[in-house]
Amino acid sequence: MNTSQQTKTSHNTRRLIPVTTWNQYHDWPSTSGLRHFIFNGHRNGFDRVVKRAGRRVLIDENAFFDWVDGQNSDH
Repeated sequence: MNTSQQTKTSHNTRRLIPVTTWNQYHDWPSTSGLRHFIFNGHRNGFDRVVKRAGRRVLIDENAFFDWVDGQNSDH
């Protein structure tokens, strides 16, 4: 499998990460930073990234990076 196929495969894989364990996978943003984005999700579009399962708040990893890319293209 070449690099472009690996990228497509990994991008198609959906990983939902609990907010409380986000920093085990990524250094940025911090847990408190994520909570800020979630609280203001209706204003900043972050609500597309958040999935809720009962009381658990999960971050769709691919949607998060798409959201970050969208934030950079707006400015």
